[in-house]
Amino acid sequence: MFERFTKPARAVVKGAAGHAERAGAAVVTQEHLLLSLLDREDTRAAAALRQLCPPDRRPSLVAALAEARRRAGMSRADAQALADLGIDLGAIVARVEETHGTGALAGDRKDAGWWSGRPSFSREAKTVLEKSLRVALARKDRVIGDEHILLALTMTGGVVAEALADHGVTYASVETAVSRATTG
Repeated sequence: MFERFTKPARAVVKGAAGHAERAGAAVVTQEHLLLSLLDREDTRAAAALRQLCPPDRRPSLVAALAEARRRAGMSRADAQALADLGIDLGAIVARVEETHGTGALAGDRKDAGWWSGRPSFSREAKTVLEKSLRVALARKDRVIGDEHILLALTMTGGVVAEALADHGVTYASVETAVSRATTG
């Protein structure tokens, strides 16, 4: 499948691995894919993101991702489901951080020094890449571009899709922005 990726899409995947390595993460996640997309400048996905989530709003998006990471990647839907069972996720996070330090549930590796090589991709990140192929096929595109990765991120669910939607980046809005960039 990787041979169908355009240069910008390959750069996003490689950039995501770089974000994971710099964070000391054991795996590349959906968040790393989004952070890599945010690094891009002259691509279709970059143009869509610039239009939908201008640079001045990006710190808020990155902060939302960091807050979700602090909650061990639990979305608001997850937190609500736990609350319906009488479990206060915020209280659990606070207790764990009180005992083990801020960000203890984030899952970033603090002992990355013993590990060598490249991080593997999480199941969720692999799903995004697979869905990017399906998106490209559905749009009758012959190759997978970074815009397909962005579209796949918006439809995969979880905290990344939630944070994007909170910032006005949905499948429909990205599709419209990409179509305008293509025809305009």
